[in-house]
Amino acid sequence: MRESEPRRAPRSEAIRRCLASGKRRPKEALIRLVVDPDGLLVPDLSERLPGRGLWIAPQRDMIAHAQRRRLFAKAAKSTVRVPEDLADQVEALMRQRCLDSIALARRAGEAVAGQEKVRSWLGSGRVAVLLEASDASEGGRKRMIGLAKAIGEGLRIFQIFTAAELGKAFGRDTSVHVALAPGGLATKLRREAARFEEFMSRTNDGSDALMERHGKR
Repeated sequence: MRESEPRRAPRSEAIRRCLASGKRRPKEALIRLVVDPDGLLVPDLSERLPGRGLWIAPQRDMIAHAQRRRLFAKAAKSTVRVPEDLADQVEALMRQRCLDSIALARRAGEAVAGQEKVRSWLGSGRVAVLLEASDASEGGRKRMIGLAKAIGEGLRIFQIFTAAELGKAFGRDTSVHVALAPGGLATKLRREAARFEEFMSRTNDGSDALMERHGKR
């Protein structure tokens, strides 16, 4: 998977280098990992664990490439035990962080679910983030996304969670349409979901392109 082009960051924004690609990006667009006292590599998505951070792009192929080339140990300059399921751990943690943010927004009264409520919020310009279930009917998703694009200038749209996942955040079986109002929770979800969306995207050129650049094909 080829790493997407990084956006230009404000001077005040913290920048880190991806250890797999060498590209510099805002740290909020990368994944932080640390080596624990036992030498085990641990994902630190909250960026709170002690120790020197190892940063990598949120892409499964980047993680696999770093594992194959032992780039984590090289970056840490020490022996590192890398879990075989590291990418799966990262995926699960990112997904849960997003869903927790949605549930928190719902409890704070800053999120609604359901076609009529979401349409109402869109009509009043109250939506900062629109979430459409990835497994919902294509027609229903297209209509809501079309409405959002026509009405909601600057809002962010994601289609990376299932109806069951979105529904769980609202204490119901399924939810197809979810909207978050502008505010701190929506801003946090935009960052988390953008990173998760990049991780979940699928292309076929990432690892091959990296191997070519390193002369390993």
